[in-house]
Amino acid sequence: MAVNRYDDTRAWYAISTYSGYEDKVADSINQRTNTVEMANKIFEAIVPKEKQIEIKNGKRKIVDRKILQGYVLVDMKLSDETWYIIRNTPGVTGFIGTGTQPTPVSEKEIAKIKKRMGVEDPKFSVKYEVGEVVSITDGPFKGFDGSISEIDAAKGKLKVMVSMFGRETPVELDALQVKQLN
Repeated sequence: MAVNRYDDTRAWYAISTYSGYEDKVADSINQRTNTVEMANKIFEAIVPKEKQIEIKNGKRKIVDRKILQGYVLVDMKLSDETWYIIRNTPGVTGFIGTGTQPTPVSEKEIAKIKKRMGVEDPKFSVKYEVGEVVSITDGPFKGFDGSISEIDAAKGKLKVMVSMFGRETPVELDALQVKQLN
């Protein structure tokens, strides 16, 4: 009988995939876990995603964005057999680890990722400051530049002073409708 190179302990492992194949890889692994002989060895494969707000054509919509582009997390007992099955799943490029040894992802990291995934309300990331000059990229004022006079980080809104007809006019915009000037 062959000696198992791995300790067969249950843990989460990160596997790298071709970009864009994360969902296919996770589905493929999850289908294999449903087979009788794998049910007690490979438990779950997930593509960590979080909800984000995107603005397209002036409309706000919530989208799922991958937290770790090009990676899938797998909850499994690492053995020669499970390593081989995961490694030979179409779209998988390898395990994350040192040398040829896959390294388990710490429980702390997994908890952080799952917390991010479980947050139902998408978060706004307003990375602007009052007084900063920005360019408006969407909406009726597209192409105008203005300086930020107020920031509502909770709602992801900015008040931008735009110069029109020789006077400053306040315009309320979504933070996603502006970009920083270089």
